[in-house]
Amino acid sequence: MLRIRLRRVGKKKRPAYRVVVADSRAPRDGAFIETLGLYDPLTDPATFQIDEEKAKKWIQQGARPSETVAKLMARQGLLPAKGAESPPEPE
Repeated sequence: MLRIRLRRVGKKKRPAYRVVVADSRAPRDGAFIETLGLYDPLTDPATFQIDEEKAKKWIQQGARPSETVAKLMARQGLLPAKGAESPPEPE
C-alpha cells in the first residue's frame, strides 16, 4: 500500500521534513516514489507546502496519508478535518 508521509531531512536537533509518497513497508528515510512538498516545524508559524495537484492525484490512485500528514493537509483545506463529517441522523 502506498502512503503519503514525512521523510526526515536536516541536521541533528534541527528537523525538517519532506512530504513523500512511499511504500508503507519502506523505512522512514528510505526509498520513496515522489516528493510532494515540505514541512518545517521549527519556523514560527510552522511551514507546510505541498503540491495540491500531485497530492490529489496520488490520493485518487489509492495512496493514504499518514495521521500527521492528514492533520497538516486538513489545516491547508486539502482534506476534511477528522470528525468534521456530520453525524448520521437518527431514524
